[in-house]
Amino acid sequence: MENWRLIALDMDGTLIRRDETISDENRKWIQKAREAGIEVTLATGRYIEGIVRSLASELGLSLPLVTVNGGEVWGMDGELLLRKTMPGTEVLELHQLAVEHGAHFWGRTTRQLINDQLPPDAERADWLKFGFYSEDAHVMRALWGRLQGDDRFELTNSGSMNIEINPKGVTKAAGLQLVCDRYGINPSQVITMGDSMNDISMLRWAGLGIAMGNAQDVVKAAADAVTANFDEDGVAKAIERVLTGTV
Repeated sequence: MENWRLIALDMDGTLIRRDETISDENRKWIQKAREAGIEVTLATGRYIEGIVRSLASELGLSLPLVTVNGGEVWGMDGELLLRKTMPGTEVLELHQLAVEHGAHFWGRTTRQLINDQLPPDAERADWLKFGFYSEDAHVMRALWGRLQGDDRFELTNSGSMNIEINPKGVTKAAGLQLVCDRYGINPSQVITMGDSMNDISMLRWAGLGIAMGNAQDVVKAAADAVTANFDEDGVAKAIERVLTGTV
């Protein structure tokens, strides 16, 4: 087994099942990784409160968690280690695009989650992320075309029918780099797993990037290896291969 020191896991479509629980197999192999001296953390598009913090605690994780696609990094003791936000004026522009294209929109401020309705203080709020959603592929392509190349934003997705927007430079890879810097870990010693475009940065950055079997094709193309689907214990199967030196 190589000198792996950290495994960073995406949550939706990777670690957790559709009912937002972790399978026994995934739990078992995460524990085996930790017993072998490999730390485990989460790198997710979700906000820290709720399932992220609770599942990290259930798993007994100790390293900081990368949340909101890298917009925040939180210590397990509740310390905020990193926060990067976008101005409300930019969010108002994005909201106008959603209205023009008839797309649903959502977002996350440092205080609340919003869905299809901006809060009264939208321009003054500290925004971590903004997103579009539509089942019309033409709408999503049009929005992507309007935003692609805008150097204020990082464009990704967490599914084929949405677009996620973070401030430029905010990625899961950047968040994980902060974690590694704090613990003296080289990216070459990190394994990452994910399924969507918001995972590509960390798959390319890590020493070993593993895409899920259910991952988007562009994500598989960015990865070094592909494991089973998220609902077939793909995380567990990948960790088993790592620990047996067959990956």
